Amino acid sequence: MPIYKILVLNIGSTTTKVAFFENHHLKVQEIIGYDPQQVGSLMHYMEQFHLRRQGIVNFLEKHRIALGDLHMIASRGGLTAPIASGVYLVDERMCDDLRSGKYGQHPTNLGPLIAHDLAKQTGIRAVIVDSPSTDEYQPLARVSGIPEIERKSAFHALNQKAAARRAADEMGVSYEACNMIVAHLGGGITIGAHRKGRVIDSTIGLGEGPMTPERAGTLPTVDLLRFFESGQFSLSDLRRRLTSRGGLIAYLGTNDVSRVEAKIQEGDEKAVLILQAMAYQIAKDIGAMSTVLHGQVDAIVLTGGLANSSRLADWISKRIGFIAPVKVYPGENEMHALAQGSLRVLSGTESVKHYSRLEKV
Repeated sequence: MPIYKILVLNIGSTTTKVAFFENHHLKVQEIIGYDPQQVGSLMHYMEQFHLRRQGIVNFLEKHRIALGDLHMIASRGGLTAPIASGVYLVDERMCDDLRSGKYGQHPTNLGPLIAHDLAKQTGIRAVIVDSPSTDEYQPLARVSGIPEIERKSAFHALNQKAAARRAADEMGVSYEACNMIVAHLGGGITIGAHRKGRVIDSTIGLGEGPMTPERAGTLPTVDLLRFFESGQFSLSDLRRRLTSRGGLIAYLGTNDVSRVEAKIQEGDEKAVLILQAMAYQIAKDIGAMSTVLHGQVDAIVLTGGLANSSRLADWISKRIGFIAPVKVYPGENEMHALAQGSLRVLSGTESVKHYSRLEKV
């Protein structure tokens, strides 16, 4: 195989991750951090474009990587129209939607815009891989219980798909030929039912599923209404309790699982109960996804940062091992996943897709 040189971008709220790959091999990577007050002073994410772009240019200059030597630039996707999974060319239509924020405003929208801007200087392609806007739900999964509220796909598509492909490779089959349940375990937790290469249902990162180190997950709705009606909290306060001050941090005062495990080692019975409860909830949702797949599950994959906790992974595995073999891949491999998606296109094993709402399934 020829040596393909790929630049990978992953822009978050206060960091820009940049990496340079030659085929599958990571040659150099940096995390460029930004003061929250610095980026917070730029009220709209588009105002950060030049700041973030310059950080990437500085990375290229520091490591003597010439744009003209690159074969492709891959970015984590932004908030676009719902699309099927895959590798998409970043084109003007996608850029227009990202700039407008019509499907959501977040600094991740900058990644494809910067990739496109850099790529067009030398005529190479900029792509996104398994976008956060991936939507492959079956119709049944969209029904919520209230007609005015439709369940929408919102899960860790990039890492889930990468972990599923890794498991399929280990089993000697293609990802498109098997059924899996993949649990991404991090600050946010999502659990997806993968059927023949498509995620037909999943828990939703912010609003449902198990509690996480900082999110409340699914709650009893009537009690939640009473909680709000009590007048103790404003709507913004309640939103924080649900999305950034819930879960482990609400019960134990920390969102760091290693600290929770230290409490357990010291004999803290409450820490045992709460961490076990999180494992219990994760396992319960994995069990629910097995019914989505009619019990025909080839493997269950645990991935993400929390999978580094052997205690948590073991507690989950003991409850779900009867469903299918469990594979544990600790950490988030998003940069490698972006490079691998690019390489599939460059090597001709996967066709690049063109951004279109018609590709929503």
